[in-house]
Amino acid sequence: MTQSPHSVDIDGALIRTARLHLAPWTMSDVEAALSIFGDGEVARWLAPAMKRVPDMAAMRHLMSRWVADGAAMEPPHGRWKVTDVAIGHTVGAISLLPLPPDDIDSEISVQIARSWWGNGYAGEAGEAIAHYAFGAGTDEVFAVSRPANQRAAAAARRMGMDWVGQTDKYYNTRLDVFRLRRYDLDVPAVAAPPDAEQADELTDI
Repeated sequence: MTQSPHSVDIDGALIRTARLHLAPWTMSDVEAALSIFGDGEVARWLAPAMKRVPDMAAMRHLMSRWVADGAAMEPPHGRWKVTDVAIGHTVGAISLLPLPPDDIDSEISVQIARSWWGNGYAGEAGEAIAHYAFGAGTDEVFAVSRPANQRAAAAARRMGMDWVGQTDKYYNTRLDVFRLRRYDLDVPAVAAPPDAEQADELTDI
């Protein structure tokens, strides 16, 4: 097991912070995942990359694909459930995946269940995934969000990311782009889009 700054412990694909345990999804997590991705308030920022999951059957089908994809992915890419260790409850989801269309840049995406907003989970989980990515040799990670998604901007800043502008390169949609480089990890971000508010959700777009 290796230990990173800010109490991030990494053991294979299992990642721990002071409060959180990040572990790959399994088929026993379908109900917990639906509580996140079935919530319209969480999922509304995901389109067109992903739509709201309507029911257990759809979530089970999607989860089976995630589990299969996870087995085939090369680290550090993957998808994880986010569990608060103290309460033993899955509070969110996080992923590190290649950004379309070129699959060169790697994107951190976090979704926190609505009942757990306001606890700082997104920033803590995102920073942990950044440590994991950089430990595996990645030089930089990105997050993207719609300009109206103030919650995503705030979460990206708490991960230490800098706002680097807007682009329509990803998902054919105008998006704010945030970046964190290996040597900037744990240094407070200073650049951000205007009027960003504190929040606990970072979604794809």
